[in-house]
Amino acid sequence: MQLRPPLLRLCGGTIKIRMIFPPPRAVIIGASSGIGRALAVQLAQDGYSLGLTARRLDLLETLQKELPSPAVIQTMDAANPEESVKLLEELIGVLGGMDLIVINAGINKPNPDLLWEYEKEITQINAVGFMALADFSVRYFLEKGSGHLAAVSSIAGLIGSPRSPAYSASKAFMATYMEGLRFKLAQSPIAVTDLRPGFVDTPMIQGAKFRFWMASTEKAALQISRALRKRRKVVYITRRWLLAAWLLKFMPRFVLERIVSRVKR
Repeated sequence: MQLRPPLLRLCGGTIKIRMIFPPPRAVIIGASSGIGRALAVQLAQDGYSLGLTARRLDLLETLQKELPSPAVIQTMDAANPEESVKLLEELIGVLGGMDLIVINAGINKPNPDLLWEYEKEITQINAVGFMALADFSVRYFLEKGSGHLAAVSSIAGLIGSPRSPAYSASKAFMATYMEGLRFKLAQSPIAVTDLRPGFVDTPMIQGAKFRFWMASTEKAALQISRALRKRRKVVYITRRWLLAAWLLKFMPRFVLERIVSRVKR
């Protein structure tokens, strides 16, 4: 949206006053690949000043060079929640404040044998790390008096996964936690958006045999950008996954168990 400069009439003449607004600022946590990377490109094109974090510095540096505008990068591992919160606070200070925080950090490791080290790592990053970063973001925005928190959960949070139960459970945790934050902030100017992608063409799902309604990362990022602009509460990426969510909600359990058993085989 382009604003027309207001007109000031003085002594029969007209003086134009140019109104200059600083660009909005966003931090994307987990920006080195997949949805986070594509969203960084999209938000840069939308005019945001960006702070980008991830575990892999080399990928962040490559992304930084490709963006149309300057971005601040910072390595961060959500498996270490206290350190991650400290680094996020420092990054916000470097950027001079923050308007939008997107938590996209997350992992998935198929774990049909229920190896504890995998279950623990997935939960530590997807649930504990997410919660620490989300709590800090809310406290920051409350002190500021405005802001927008978004996090990438998943359609996987709607149903337990027999191949990776910790992943689906962690995504369900994220969605429920975000709902609690949304209720908490209902009377405030702070928005909370739960982003629920289905199958998106990212390294996380490479090798998966059962996948459909696949979206590119660019399409996912575009839909996310539009949803954030509208400050939506829950967003399915792509929108057709809303139908799947509705069907899962009302499907009889015996039918669901039969479908899952076939997919598992």
